Amino acid sequence: MALLKSAPSTASRRPDLSGETRLRIPVPEVASAGIDLLPIPAAVVSFLDGRFSIETSNRAFRIAGLGATAEKSPLLASIGARVSGFVEGDSLRDVFSWQFGEAVDCRHFQVTIARISKDDLGRCFITLVDQTAELRTEHNLRREMMTDSLTGLANRAGFSDHLESLIGDSKQQEVHYAVLVVDLDRFSRVNACLGSMAGDELLITVARRLKGALRAHDLLARTGGDEFGILMTLDMGPGDAEHVAKRIQAALSTPFRLSDFEIRVACSIGIAFGSACVDDAEELIRHAQFAVKRSKISGRPEAYQTQAFDIVREQFGMETALRRALDRGQMRLTFQPICDLATGEVVAFESLARWADEKGVEYSPNEFIPVAEESGLIVPLGRWAIEEAARILASWDERAGGDCGVKLAVNLSAIQLQRDTIAPIVERALSSNGLEGSRFTLELTESALVSDPDRVAGIMHALKGLGTTLAMDDFGTGYSNLAYLQKLPIDILKIDRSFVTGMLADRDKVAIVRAILSLAQALGMQTTAEGIESNELAQTLAALGCTYGQGFVYAKPLEADLAYALLEARSR
Repeated sequence: MALLKSAPSTASRRPDLSGETRLRIPVPEVASAGIDLLPIPAAVVSFLDGRFSIETSNRAFRIAGLGATAEKSPLLASIGARVSGFVEGDSLRDVFSWQFGEAVDCRHFQVTIARISKDDLGRCFITLVDQTAELRTEHNLRREMMTDSLTGLANRAGFSDHLESLIGDSKQQEVHYAVLVVDLDRFSRVNACLGSMAGDELLITVARRLKGALRAHDLLARTGGDEFGILMTLDMGPGDAEHVAKRIQAALSTPFRLSDFEIRVACSIGIAFGSACVDDAEELIRHAQFAVKRSKISGRPEAYQTQAFDIVREQFGMETALRRALDRGQMRLTFQPICDLATGEVVAFESLARWADEKGVEYSPNEFIPVAEESGLIVPLGRWAIEEAARILASWDERAGGDCGVKLAVNLSAIQLQRDTIAPIVERALSSNGLEGSRFTLELTESALVSDPDRVAGIMHALKGLGTTLAMDDFGTGYSNLAYLQKLPIDILKIDRSFVTGMLADRDKVAIVRAILSLAQALGMQTTAEGIESNELAQTLAALGCTYGQGFVYAKPLEADLAYALLEARSR
């Protein structure tokens, strides 16, 4: 800055705002020459008696169109107030961004205003750094990051960014909005059968149809492989979202033509309405995605319900706790006796999984078994139950000095049968505890047969080869084919408690139980009635020909030691 200083002999004085006289130093010719050496636009500007003057400027300043005189300078016309405030103030430096021009010709500068001399308050030095290229590059990169390359729509990040902006605006003014998630059903079949190119073509066509079904100010984005998100403001209330959802379904109802095929695309639509309680964009999108799951079941657009989401979140927490409980050995088995209806003798116990956490809180099997099945934890849980049942039965035999005289029944889940190798696991549990296969009863539900009949049949024959007893649990409540019932090596049919409870006062239930008993007799199978709660009911079932009974009339599920004590008491 030494080039900008002039000799004291040419100095003049002017009063400042405080009444003191400050030095005003003229700009020498050498300073003008120095400014011309700068590669960026630069000028020396003075502000006296309420008027601007460009005392000197370089060639880059004039080429940029920033003005040769103060009267014709767009720079001073735009930022004059800031320059005058700086000149009359005490700051030594001010840096800020400035936009020059509009639309396509718009340019972006970083402007620096600096004081020439600490004592000279009437003049400043202005430089401008053109940042247009950098900002355009940044803008283009951001646009690419926020755009789906296939459809040209906003992607998940871009959609979330727009939603964040709308949420922020809604806090300033009352704006009602909703997020719709559209999930294409069975889209994977198109990729599998026609190839990814056809799948891409279908997605592009779907995007066009969705765009046509929306209003001009609605935002459409591709938020996943076969998932689209829609951000819309609600001018007339929640009914706007429902109306758009119906238009989307109508738009997709017309078949799509791909190659020689006509493809019908169905969709599931979830809706989440914005509220003051939700200020996170991703959370609102998750709410809409959760509603999509309900839509897949109901077949119609579904709005997010807080209660349903809370239940799922609770189940997710239970999954984590259940996984931890399995690792820490917090699970245990209880045992409910199965008695011979003719003699009252205890012939078996059904082993039932129970779980209590570190605080002693008991979880119902009706709560954690579905969670275990959905999460896949039913596989390690099932393995543990088989091994634990075999261990406890062996310990009873040891206490009795030989065969304690009962079997143990273990339940097998349909998912467990699909994902695990049951027969080797049972064989290993029996052999490691010195037990014969005849000491084990394995209970399967009808739903297990429906899922994969041939695979389950192979497993059942393998288990039968080990000498185990096979029982079909909850018979009458599923949809199994009676032809499979005839072919499979089933030993026992268990009559579901829904038919047994209240049977004495319901002729229809009596008829159903009688029919099951007749079927079992014709197929050479034994029967077990669940849910017996009175001696009168037990006697009636025995008279009808039922083999075994199970229920509270005999005992509730007992801990292992109490179950063995009951066995000892009954054997005396």
